[in-house]
Amino acid sequence: MAKVCWPYFDPEYENLSTRINPPRVSVDNSSCSDCTLVKVDSMNKPGILLEVVQILSDLDLIITKAYISSDGGWFMDVFHVTDHHGKKITDSKTIDYIEKALGPNGHHTDRTKTWPGKKVGVHSIGDHTAIELIGRDRPGLLSEISATLANLDINVVAAEVWTHNRRIACVLYVNDKINCRAVDDPNRLSIMEEQLKNIIRGYDDDENVGRTSFSMGFTHVDRRLHQMFFADKDYENCGVTASADDYSSLMKPKITIEHCKEKGYSVVSVRCKDRAKLLFDIVCTLTDMQYVVSHATISSDGPDALQEYYIRHMDGCTLDSEGEKERVIKCLEAAIQRRVSEGLSLELCAKDRVGLLSEVTRILRENGLSVTRAGVTTVGEQAMNVFYVRDSSGNPVDMKTIEALRKEIGHTMMLNVKKVPASGSAKAPESSNWAKTSFFFGNLLERFLA
Repeated sequence: MAKVCWPYFDPEYENLSTRINPPRVSVDNSSCSDCTLVKVDSMNKPGILLEVVQILSDLDLIITKAYISSDGGWFMDVFHVTDHHGKKITDSKTIDYIEKALGPNGHHTDRTKTWPGKKVGVHSIGDHTAIELIGRDRPGLLSEISATLANLDINVVAAEVWTHNRRIACVLYVNDKINCRAVDDPNRLSIMEEQLKNIIRGYDDDENVGRTSFSMGFTHVDRRLHQMFFADKDYENCGVTASADDYSSLMKPKITIEHCKEKGYSVVSVRCKDRAKLLFDIVCTLTDMQYVVSHATISSDGPDALQEYYIRHMDGCTLDSEGEKERVIKCLEAAIQRRVSEGLSLELCAKDRVGLLSEVTRILRENGLSVTRAGVTTVGEQAMNVFYVRDSSGNPVDMKTIEALRKEIGHTMMLNVKKVPASGSAKAPESSNWAKTSFFFGNLLERFLA
């Protein structure tokens, strides 16, 4: 039998165009008086816009304006960025990271090593197991989940929790309380999964009510939360809220889709309240829906964000049917609203110990508080948690409740309370009580894994 000889394929061929035309990155602090310009010129490739926006968002930079063009073989973007206080980016380490991450070496380095905190899975964060949960939200659910893990001698070292349309999605990073290593025993994993499934399902026997899985991928954690909600079809009931005065019912984004016959694009226009990471959430959703953004303009008009995207499907087709347009609009509305949290944020810092998250969430539940979004991390021996809360009916929290909470836990933990602004400000809420530590979800895991 004749031996088949396959042609040789150089594994570096795919990166040949990048080596010939390496990306050019410029961080410019001289052209504008009130912001820093980040300019990126490189060969175009699938997903490059999301990659760039993701890096800027992970640094908690506020993108006030952007001009995006990636039609054909070249990608040219300009981003106007500031920090959370509206100041220019002057920190040399931050500038150096931007230039390296977006530059020629950034396309060849292992992202799990350079920026590991935004990866989901055992392999990406070393000695930790990543658990994904999604199901029907209810008051006290996060407390039940953390109590279950504590009873199994499982320590939660980091977590991201989002809620939307009465659904909850979270990624938990856990390890064994005894050896602080990943939980890899099949029996323990099976028991953990079964118990968490029972908690998520509650009293409902329908398996579709909740799901639990152990993630082994390398997906950006915020993107993974969007994907989990998208697969759960939370967008089908977009606008259904637990309270009549909920932010998403009052501040619903205005999204339109039109056809540009001259250029052969579908034009998606978005107007909504501006906030941090808005551009990432929209680009992430369009990318995961298999749409390519060829051109875009991003700007802020006072508290509002104005964004316009010229898109095609990956097969080159535009959005022709009304059904497809309606689906994209619903998915974008959901993506915008998932990260929105209005009301109060509670920032807690305490010495880390097994069961701490269970204790904190139990106290929140006993005081009638419901967690709408949360970020949990551990830095050295310190646990730092951020909880966005409302009362169990979805209404704003009474300050008497906060004072009672402060008296109960103030002697063992540092507690800072911030009012999340209802306006479209993308800047961090002001606080005079505790300004030593910055609490933004984008850098919680990075600090833990640094």
